Amino acid sequence: MTEKTGLNRRRFLRAAASGLPFASGLAALLPSPLRASTAQRAISRVRPGDAGWPAGEKWDGLRRQLGGRLIRVESPLTSCSDSGEAECAELFETLRNPYYLGDDPALTQTLGWVDAWTSQPSAYAVTAETTGDVVAAVDFARENNLRLVVKGGGHSYQGRSNAPDSLLIWTRRMNAVVVHDAFVPSGCSGEVQPRPAVTVGAGAIWAQVYDAVTTKAGRYVQGGGCLTVGVAGLIQSGGFGNFSKAYGMAAASLLEAEIVTADGEARTANACMNPDLFWGIKGGGGGSLGVVTKVTLRTYDLPEFFGGVFANIQANSDHAYHRLIAKIVEFYGETLFNPHWGEQIVFRPDNSLTISMVFRGLDRQQAETIWRPFFDWLAAASEEFSLASEPTILAVPARHFWDPEYLGQLDGIVLTDERPGAPDTNIFWAGDREQAGQVLHGYRSTWLSSDLLQDSRRRDLIDALFAASRHWSVSLHFNKGLAGAPPGAVEAARDTATNPAVVDAFALAISGAEEPPAYPGIAGYEPDTKVARRRAQEVNQAIGELRTLVPSVASYVSESDFFEENWQDAFWGANYSRLLSIKDRYDPGGLFFVHHGVGSERWSADGFTRLP
Repeated sequence: MTEKTGLNRRRFLRAAASGLPFASGLAALLPSPLRASTAQRAISRVRPGDAGWPAGEKWDGLRRQLGGRLIRVESPLTSCSDSGEAECAELFETLRNPYYLGDDPALTQTLGWVDAWTSQPSAYAVTAETTGDVVAAVDFARENNLRLVVKGGGHSYQGRSNAPDSLLIWTRRMNAVVVHDAFVPSGCSGEVQPRPAVTVGAGAIWAQVYDAVTTKAGRYVQGGGCLTVGVAGLIQSGGFGNFSKAYGMAAASLLEAEIVTADGEARTANACMNPDLFWGIKGGGGGSLGVVTKVTLRTYDLPEFFGGVFANIQANSDHAYHRLIAKIVEFYGETLFNPHWGEQIVFRPDNSLTISMVFRGLDRQQAETIWRPFFDWLAAASEEFSLASEPTILAVPARHFWDPEYLGQLDGIVLTDERPGAPDTNIFWAGDREQAGQVLHGYRSTWLSSDLLQDSRRRDLIDALFAASRHWSVSLHFNKGLAGAPPGAVEAARDTATNPAVVDAFALAISGAEEPPAYPGIAGYEPDTKVARRRAQEVNQAIGELRTLVPSVASYVSESDFFEENWQDAFWGANYSRLLSIKDRYDPGGLFFVHHGVGSERWSADGFTRLP
């Protein structure tokens, strides 16, 4: 009886939605509290085939308004079952190219998460080139009660940049990068000192920005570590890169943003104009408050060198491995816990430990001197430990750290976009290839407080890392915790929407499991659900060991568990109530929805039905 009533209710709401354009226009004339109430009553979005789905002439009208920049979206995966085995194999190999994935509006950088979501194309996509294109798309979605999705880089592990039966705003072509010698945010003249900065279109990726800012202009901008991640999405999630321990979060460098809100207004947000929206953009999560169309970020002086230290160490017993964990934790806490050092150390079930650390402001000799005591300790215990190869310690002129031409001369550092005619600047780190087209089995994270490095708690951390590594690999990302960063970087992070736990954390612990490109329903390429579920359990157990060390769960919104139960507190802590009030002010009807985004608890899991 309940199910039948629910179906009748949905049919009624879908039928009522056909009159939504008029209702929407009426609501615009009402005071804001009544406007919010009216929006809440229109609680079912329409799908293709529903009575309220826009007729063909409406879509044609939008296409004309956009100068042809409206397309039907078709996934190349749908044709795989109809093509030959060789063609399908070639497609799945191509799916390992992040530039191919990013250049197709039907695809996402992660193809899915077993038992959570599968990448599926929208019905239509606006291939936005201007802010006006975004405004038109937002207005059309609001007036026709459509599910709306926004995608730039498409790197969301949570599946936030795709949804079937939706209208996609695809910002890939909004990728202009403009470097400023002295930038003053709008409305802030006389209140804010001019600063070197860079203005970046929402669809740009970090490889493009680093090439313009660092390689060509000789400056530093705090962005992401992965070169194909979208700029706007990273800023809205908070954002960490290789050198965040020195420069802070990417969002904290935001000086100004342009954002199209649910009413179709293009708003400037900075410290002087719409400051509440400005704060919410800085870490409140992409796709919840509006469509960011461009951002302006502070740039910094460039140090002389960037560099890295890489090693793989094998312990010959559990006891030796526990000793190794104790030594590296001690070494980090006493020697590397400062703004010079970032990136990660990985602890594995096979008693191996992988060091992939980066540094800034040091030359190679200085880095070698810092690490010599640790490697001497290993050499003195050669009966317990072995190195897969000699440790690699290198330093490069900072201006060349993201230089495509320079990196192309180094063996095995970067890979290139192999498609015919692809620009030479289309590079990505060789270590990131496994992420392209991946299907996740499990993924969890937790911030670890810096008090765990103190003598009184260090043993607890060592034991928990060892216990976690018995289940699955765990990596400590030191650049994704701001304890040990300069005071200015810490204070700037406090003025973002990110969970305040980040400023006291020395690292973000991450455990994840995945498989190469796969897709349900394609014979020979389907995800291995049995293995995935087993691995997901092992990931959960690994992070569970570390979560016993923290008083409350705090997790990074972009690198977190799809199934996180108390996600509001985990992602934003005490900041969530403020974010929700900003959401209610600028999007009272809930036009913008993403999984575990601000206000999403008011909607069904697919974002189509508002909950009573």
